[in-house]
Amino acid sequence: MRNDVSDEALLRQLGERLLQHRLNRNITQEALAKEAGVSVRTINRMERGQSTQLSSFIRLLRRLDLLDNMDALVPEPALSPIQQIKLQGKSRKRASSTESVAESVAESVAESVKDADAWTWGDEE
Repeated sequence: MRNDVSDEALLRQLGERLLQHRLNRNITQEALAKEAGVSVRTINRMERGQSTQLSSFIRLLRRLDLLDNMDALVPEPALSPIQQIKLQGKSRKRASSTESVAESVAESVAESVKDADAWTWGDEE
């Protein structure tokens, strides 16, 4: 799937893929609805690419054994080394403005340069 595709087209593609997975497993909409705890209308809407609740989508993925693919859909984000040092084991709670990020990077670079000036090989004697 590409970024230049409309939201509606992406929803249709997801719906078609869900439909194919359901058919490949030879499951009726009624059986899937019962097992996933959603209505038949919800499954019908999803397979046609109409917007539904995300929780219903997750229930269908779980029932169709596709939940492991969520990492491909939304990969776990990696922290930059600077963020790791700043957070020191805590999780990030909110975004910062670009000015704050620039200031933070400038401070980190300044600290690194200061530490580099103080460092020696130890063979100066």
